[in-house]
Amino acid sequence: MNKGICRNMSTQQRLQRRVGGNRAALFIYAMEGLENMAFVANAVSLVTYFFGYMNFSLTKSATTLTNYSGTAFILALLGGLISDTYLSRFKTCVLFACIELLGYGLLTVQAHFHQLRPIPCKDLAPTQMNQCKAATGGQAAILYTGLYLVALGTSGIKAALPGLGADQFDDKDPKEAAQLSSFFNWFLFSLTTGAIVGVTFIIWIGANLGWEWSFTVSTIAVLFATLFICMGQSLYRNNTPKGSPLIRIIQVFVAALKNRQLRIPENSDELHEIHEKERGDNYEVLNRTDQFRFLDRAAISRSSVGTATSITSGPWNLCTVTQVEETKILIRMLPIIFSTIFMNTCLAQLQTFTIQQSTTMNTKIMGFKMPGPSIPVVPLLFMFVLIPLYDRVFVPLVRKITGIPTGIRHLQRIGIGLVLSAISMAVAGFVETRRKSVAIQHNMVDSTEPLPMSVFWLGYQYGIFGAADMFTLIGLLEFFYAESSAGMKSLGTAISWCSVGLGYFTSTLVVEVVNKVSGGWLASNNLNRDKLNYFYWLLSLISVVNFGFYLACASWYRYKTVEDKQNDSKDDVDIAKV
Repeated sequence: MNKGICRNMSTQQRLQRRVGGNRAALFIYAMEGLENMAFVANAVSLVTYFFGYMNFSLTKSATTLTNYSGTAFILALLGGLISDTYLSRFKTCVLFACIELLGYGLLTVQAHFHQLRPIPCKDLAPTQMNQCKAATGGQAAILYTGLYLVALGTSGIKAALPGLGADQFDDKDPKEAAQLSSFFNWFLFSLTTGAIVGVTFIIWIGANLGWEWSFTVSTIAVLFATLFICMGQSLYRNNTPKGSPLIRIIQVFVAALKNRQLRIPENSDELHEIHEKERGDNYEVLNRTDQFRFLDRAAISRSSVGTATSITSGPWNLCTVTQVEETKILIRMLPIIFSTIFMNTCLAQLQTFTIQQSTTMNTKIMGFKMPGPSIPVVPLLFMFVLIPLYDRVFVPLVRKITGIPTGIRHLQRIGIGLVLSAISMAVAGFVETRRKSVAIQHNMVDSTEPLPMSVFWLGYQYGIFGAADMFTLIGLLEFFYAESSAGMKSLGTAISWCSVGLGYFTSTLVVEVVNKVSGGWLASNNLNRDKLNYFYWLLSLISVVNFGFYLACASWYRYKTVEDKQNDSKDDVDIAKV
């Protein structure tokens, strides 16, 4: 009988080795690169499409883009909930990829048929300028439907894909735990590689062949991304949905409210938890923490304290310690996410006003005219070089000093990115001051001709922000995946993307408020007359204040601790090795 058990265990181990790991992660990298290639190419260039082809004003073009981008990241919450509650992460990725494919197809059709768009103002003669009208009615409906189908599609992928990739590595295995940390770095590398192709190749196509071809290539890219993720299906370790994390969180608050009169026991053993025999193989037991002690009342059994009551036990009356701690984790995460929002408000400026700056500057390099929206390739190239150095040089070196598998803690990595973001905005203010001085010196304030100033001056602010993004974006993704409970991994990564989305929405609000309070720093359609440099310096100052808030939140945060149920099995392995 023992031989049969050993034989079954060895068979399970062999099957386990066939799935997951770096082989499975390759398909995740491929999908992320292709999908992000399409998304980023449009995220940095759509402002020129709105302004030049939909006849929106400069401000409306910027706010339309930030609203669209913000929605794409905020909707990741929906994708995370669907993935954790109903579908596996793999099925979630496929479903939302199909939705994104439909959105790009609709935008392609509108860009191809001029009847579905207004007549571009630039194509009208001076005597016909009364026909220069922004897209309204059916034209606007097609535009917004296509845009927000893309936003919905990419949101589900952003929520589920990082979690699907991370699931391929067992964090309880020391070897795979190190690979898990590297996965997030190489996930960012694939994201960056796709973005580089997007802001060069796809944007060049849009600028030279037309927007219908740009959208067509984006559609094909998402199609191949869907095919790649499906090709690796047999290799994936798939998660089993554990029910709605939001319902479990609400249950904790309801049960705690019902038990508000009960005394909280000091001994954690007196609180309710699922017995070891009743736990499944993937059941994660979280240890009790001392923060938000009022929620511990949700895990107090009335029968254990001798309270006579007609209330029966159930998920709305009695929760486990693990369920309570899951709720505490989410509450602890919220200040962290709020303190990183403003960095993404700064990011939004690099995709809107900085792109408009690039259209006023000399974009020729070695006889080749680079489209202005391609300037974000500068930070992407920085990241393309820095990510392998960070993963292969910095992390191993610092790991020897700190003993931390990731080299530095996730919150430290995020903090470095916030500091670099503030520096980037300060540099952006100085570059814009120089750009305006060049326009004044050459009497080109009202000219539509490019200034005798290279567009690569914008590379300074982009390069610094690229390094900031490398630290903060993946720091957030890895932090929220690692700290989330087993039943809310997708929701956790979705929350990290929400920081980006809220940053875009905050950008829209900041621009409008600054315009009103300042008397119109950004009110003109002429950047040479606006005071964009003042705006950048204001963002830098607010970023410094925001960093102080982040330090307070990071110091207050308590990392989760998981009950170790494998001590016996680990001891057996060690003895076998001896």
